[in-house]
This record gives sequence, C-alpha cells and structure tokens, in this order.
Amino acid sequence: MDTLFNTKFEGDPASHSQPGVQLKSSTYDLQESNVNLKLTIVSTVGFGDQINKEDSYKPIVEFIDAQFEAYLQEELKIKRVLHNYHDTRIHACLYFIAPTGHSLKSLDLVTMKKLDSKVNIIPIIAKSDAISKSELTKFKIKITSELVSNGVQIYQFPTDDESVAEINGTMNAHLPFAVIGSTEELKIGNKMMKARQYPWGTVQVENEAHCDFVKLREMLIRVNMEDLREQTHTRHYELYRRCKLEEMGFKDTDPDSKPFSLQETYEAKRNEFLGELQKKEEAMRQMFVQRVKEKEAELKEAEKELHEKFDRLKKLHQDEKKKLEDKKKSLDDEVNAFKQRKTAAELLQSQAQQAGGSQTLKRDKERKN
Repeated sequence: MDTLFNTKFEGDPASHSQPGVQLKSSTYDLQESNVNLKLTIVSTVGFGDQINKEDSYKPIVEFIDAQFEAYLQEELKIKRVLHNYHDTRIHACLYFIAPTGHSLKSLDLVTMKKLDSKVNIIPIIAKSDAISKSELTKFKIKITSELVSNGVQIYQFPTDDESVAEINGTMNAHLPFAVIGSTEELKIGNKMMKARQYPWGTVQVENEAHCDFVKLREMLIRVNMEDLREQTHTRHYELYRRCKLEEMGFKDTDPDSKPFSLQETYEAKRNEFLGELQKKEEAMRQMFVQRVKEKEAELKEAEKELHEKFDRLKKLHQDEKKKLEDKKKSLDDEVNAFKQRKTAAELLQSQAQQAGGSQTLKRDKERKN
C-alpha cells in the first residue's frame, strides 16, 4: 500500500500469534496535485495464522456487513445527509495469494467464496519475484482455473465503455496480477526508481517486464476507481439491502404479484406486529392469571398445613396440660396423705408421752409411800 499510493502509512507490523482475526481500519486524506482522496485501509490482522482456520472469514464478513448496515441506517433516516456521509463500505478487496506456484489454499477458496457477493475481489500474487516467469504463468492459469471451478466471482474490469474496453479487456487476461512492493529507491541508469536489490540483481517495481505493479495501479486508481464504487453500491450493497429488507418483511409485490406500496407493506407489517404483540400480551396475561391461581393454591395449602400444625400443637399442649394437672393432683393427694400420717403419728407420740408421764408420777408416789 505504501508503494501503491507513494505514501508512508502509519502502522506497526502485527505478530503472527493472534488468537483470532482482527480488522484494523485507518483513514487517510491524500492529495496529489489538485486531487484529494480519502482513503480507508482495512487490514486483516492475524488472517491465516491460527491452527484452526475454519472461521477465519467470519470477522471479515461481519465487518463488511457492519459497513453496509451503517449505510442502510443512514439511508433509512427521515433527514438523510448521504452527500456528506463518510462512506465506509469496502470498495475493493486486494486478496494476496502466497507465491507457492502450486494451487490455492482451502482457506483462500473458502474466504473468497464467502466474500465474492459482498466486495469486489482483486486477486494478487504477492512477492512474485519468488518464482520464475514460467512458473508464474502456470500459477496464474492454475489460480484462474480453480476460481472458475469453485464458482468464485472475482472483479472483472468493465468492457461496456468503449473508451476503456480495450485496456480493461487486456487487463482481465492478466488477472491475477503478480506484484512486488518496495519503498526503497535506487538509481537505475539516470533515474531513481523503486526497486528491490538482491545479490543476484535488481527487481524494478515499475518495470512491467518484472511485475504487474503498474497494471494494478493503473486499473485500481486511474481507470476503474469509480466503477469499483459503483459496483459496490449497485451490486453488493443492493443485494445486502434487499435481503435485509426482505428479512424485515418488506416486499415489492403481494402474493398475487401485484405492486405493493411501501405504505401498504408498512401497514401490513405494523398490523402483523400489533397482532403478535396482542397475542403475546394475552399469553402473558393468561400466564399471569395461571401463576396467581397457582400461588393462591400454594398459599391455601400452606395455610391449611399451618392450621393443621396449630391444631396438633394445641392438642399436644392440652394433653401435656392434662398430664401436668393429673400429676399435680396426684402429688397433692400424696402430700395430704403424708400430712394426715404425720398428724396421726404426732398424735400417737403425744399420747405416748402423756401415758409415759402418768406412769412415772405413779411410781414416784409409790416410792414415797
């Protein structure tokens, strides 16, 4: 990207130990001569680094859908400001392919298949100086064949406009582009050119005999930039918008294939929603009544158990009280009997003492006589 826009973009290299795929978005305001360009670069940090790559495409799809959703919400507002809206929809996906020279990875095919209906895919063979010219030609043919056989729809440069039909038709035959990037400038002949210096020689980035970088820059920035934006809006966004509105219940025709106005659709959807709301309200009311009845039954059962427990305790208390009263009466009887015996014993003792005293007096008299 630095080479493509001749700018040093900020950003630190990401490690290859990410737990999942993260999308990092950065927006820049570029200016060349009198042309201003607002560029947003979204990098897929950690893509392909995990052992389990089954869901690697999901964060990318979710991010693209989130941008479509934001645009749709802005479009559905009563007061729209689309002319001043920062459009964050992805207009081009540069999909880099490793220069293996063999075939596409399963991850590449699955991801591109998931993305081809949501974004304009431009396949690019990265670091193309890693393989020879003959291998590169075979690799391009192999990639194109695999994309076709797997039904992956990549972006095709438009040929319906006569002014660009010839160059775009030629460039379509060169897809995927094989590119080399470098921000280092070397003096080659009398000119300073971006190049990569190797022990065995120099690879010139802007030399079409060395790589397709110039073709990519020409097609992406100068010739087809507006078509990429138009394709995003008319094809990918419209597909998302149609599916989203159909999910919400909006349709253009009724079951008899007659035109169905938005107002009628809204009224029908509103009535359907109110009907469902009323059904839910009635169901909730019935559930509330049922729960109240169940609670009342539980309370009555608890009250009944409480009364029964109270009666049991009351009866137990009465039985205990009767036992205590009986025991008290028994003890009182024993005390009275004991008192009676004591009184009788005391009486007998006093009588005995009196009898003993009389006999003593009688003996004393007899002694005197």
